[in-house]
Amino acid sequence: MLGSQWATYGVFNYVFEKNVNLTKGKNLITLLSATVGYQNYGPKFDMIQSGISGPVELVARNGDETIAKDLSRHKWTYKVGLSGLANKVYNSESLSWQEDDLPTNRMMTWYKTTFKAPLGTDPVVVDLQGLGKGMAWVNGKSIGRYWPSYLAEEEGCKVEACDYRGSYNNNKCVTNCGKPTQRWYHVPRSFMDKDVNTLVLFEEFGGNPSGVNFQTVSVGSACANTYENHVLQLSCHSKPISGIKFASFGDPKGTCGGFQKGTCQGANDALSILQNACVGKETCTIDVSEKTFGSSNCGKITKRLAVEIAC
Repeated sequence: MLGSQWATYGVFNYVFEKNVNLTKGKNLITLLSATVGYQNYGPKFDMIQSGISGPVELVARNGDETIAKDLSRHKWTYKVGLSGLANKVYNSESLSWQEDDLPTNRMMTWYKTTFKAPLGTDPVVVDLQGLGKGMAWVNGKSIGRYWPSYLAEEEGCKVEACDYRGSYNNNKCVTNCGKPTQRWYHVPRSFMDKDVNTLVLFEEFGGNPSGVNFQTVSVGSACANTYENHVLQLSCHSKPISGIKFASFGDPKGTCGGFQKGTCQGANDALSILQNACVGKETCTIDVSEKTFGSSNCGKITKRLAVEIAC
């Protein structure tokens, strides 16, 4: 295996180049191309090329002299898919798996382990931090692709509170710079048995599965930000609402976990209204209007209700 490369941050055309040692006589070159999504907008997007557009060349350098041999017109064979996927390695009971000397950071490697389902009824996620890119199965059922090694850019995140109002651009309210685009992956409880369960990973880029673990997720709080003349429904997903951390009708600032009152408020106390309507219930419905929260001194701006509930 010589290596791999992928497009990042919108730069879809690149040259993959690696040093290679050839033997006398015939040499076999194998290329694996994987397409993760297609461009779905812009002029003539349906004509955008994907995969290996070529040319494929052998390049020899001797001092200032460079000799390039184009292999694009040589005889190539073509195969769709991988044998391991076609043979359903992820759902096979007859295969023999290596138990000692677990290989790590090796491309195109299958891993298998067993685990017990977490107790309770809360949703379950698997933490795949430390892996590269691949696919995962629980008891033979796919939970999708993973790619925790794909990191957001380091630059661009801002410290100040986010406010989406006004004109929008792709630099607005940027968060989680330098972190994986996704780390936790949902495992439906319907996929799991009460006793022993099997997790199978197909790692494409190379990673270390020793840090993979399962966790449960419970909703500690939930937020809503709704404009006036709409009906807001709040819920803690089958759990009672235990409290109201914040409520303001007017022009509140900030984001979930950091809401602040703005320059204008409804005449009626929004916090008390939400407490009376929602605390102790699994769901509650609020009419977001001055009829509920009283007239305000907000002038002609469109008013909003910002709420954070505790579950």
